[in-house]
Amino acid sequence: MKKWLYKSLVVSVALLTFGMITPKHEIWTTLEYGVEPNRTHESSGNDLSAAFQLDTILLEDSREEASIDTILSAAKQQSYIKFGSRIGPVIENEFETNIFPKMEEAIEITLARLGNDAIQSLTITEKPSGAYSEKIFHIIDNATAQDVIRFHVRTENRPFDGFYYNFHYHTMEDSYVTHYNLGEIYWSKNTPPKWLS
Repeated sequence: MKKWLYKSLVVSVALLTFGMITPKHEIWTTLEYGVEPNRTHESSGNDLSAAFQLDTILLEDSREEASIDTILSAAKQQSYIKFGSRIGPVIENEFETNIFPKMEEAIEITLARLGNDAIQSLTITEKPSGAYSEKIFHIIDNATAQDVIRFHVRTENRPFDGFYYNFHYHTMEDSYVTHYNLGEIYWSKNTPPKWLS
C-alpha cells in the first residue's frame, strides 16, 4: 500500500474518532504488508513502545504537512475534549451551528494574515484546562514560541437568568487584551459541571 495512503488512513481514523479509539496496529500490518496477524500473540512492553513511535511519526508527518484543514480538525477535537462527556452532548448542536463556524472563520482570517510559510510551523496546544478555567486551545507559532491566537470559553452566572458559556478569542496583535466574541450558549439555572468531566 502506498505510504501516503497508509498515513492518510491512520490520521483519518484518529481524527474521526477524536483520538478516543486508536487503531489496532495489527490491522495496519495486514493492510500494508498483506501479512495475517498472529492471533496468539500476547501483549508486551514492546507493543506499547511501537505504538508511541508510530504516533510520533504520524505527528511529525502531520506537522510537516500542516494545513488549514488539519488545524480546523484539531481545533474541533480539542473543543470536544474540553467539553467532556457531561457538557459536550448538551451543547453540541449549538456549538456546531453557532460557535464553531465563527471559530473557523477567525482561524482562517488569522492564518491568511500569516501566510502559507508560517502555517507550516503552527501547532495547537493539546491540553484544554479543566475545572472552571477558560482555555480551550491556543495556536502556537513554533518558530517564535508565541501564541498566535487563543480560544477560551468563560462560564458566566447571570442572576435570575442562569449560566451561560461565553466563547471568545484573543490575538497576539493586541497582546491578547481584547475579547473577540464568538457567541454564547445557555446552560441552565443549575451550576454546570466542570470542564473535562
